[in-house]
Amino acid sequence: MTAQIISGTELSKQIRAEVAQRAAALTAKGKQPGLAVILVGDDPASQVYVRNKVKACADNGLHSVLEKYDATLSEADLLKRIDALNNDPAIHGILVQMPLPKHIDPHKVIEAISTKKDVDGYSVLSAGELMTGLPGFRPCTPYGCMKMIESTGVNLRGKHAVVIGRSNTVGKPMALLLLQANATVTICHSGTPDLGYHTRQADIVVAAVGRRNTLTADMIKPGAIVIDVGINQDENGKLCGDVDFAQAKEVAGYISPVPGGVGPMTITMLLVNTIEAAERS
Repeated sequence: MTAQIISGTELSKQIRAEVAQRAAALTAKGKQPGLAVILVGDDPASQVYVRNKVKACADNGLHSVLEKYDATLSEADLLKRIDALNNDPAIHGILVQMPLPKHIDPHKVIEAISTKKDVDGYSVLSAGELMTGLPGFRPCTPYGCMKMIESTGVNLRGKHAVVIGRSNTVGKPMALLLLQANATVTICHSGTPDLGYHTRQADIVVAAVGRRNTLTADMIKPGAIVIDVGINQDENGKLCGDVDFAQAKEVAGYISPVPGGVGPMTITMLLVNTIEAAERS
């Protein structure tokens, strides 16, 4: 059995077409959705991510503002700029690209963003809304993973899901989103003694630890849904995930690739959150 590939690239195209329609409808009413992206410093990976986000906005009818600052920007000046964007009616979403220079507290920055414009879904209030089942902005990567899982058509009620990783940005919110879908959820991490024991029982596995070959074929239940969030490089410098894709696809029922899986979906869900922020405003 060879798994069906869950293409984030193809699913993104479908969702972005809907985003473009919603953006056009809002623009026709005089309210074009607007996203402000702030980049502090010159981290090469961050520059690529920011460029892709700005391009996605332009391609789908959203207005975007990219603000680049030197790594010497003070924390006070960054917070002052966020406050101005909070009060700008043309901006519906604010994203500060991480990581920030060491002298700036990322938690202070995240909490400075208005909850109404927290399209990254990282604030304490956004996390609380997810925890308690209230409507709010979901972190873009786990939100995209859920859309990929939903695209399989598998009903998650009563299914056993294992999330490998416990970060605030992916692992924890991923587990909560799966709980909301009525799955039974196990969270595994670096302190879990026998990872394979848990994953072999799982109908869904989401691997999000950033370590190559964390999940191998012998650790997968036949027919399971496998979502690979990891971004790593193999010995030849090629991009790969946390899952041994070549072997795992012969066991799993559905599997997401790296690249072309979760990556495109993360930016797509940022667009969705920005549209929702504009519609609510």
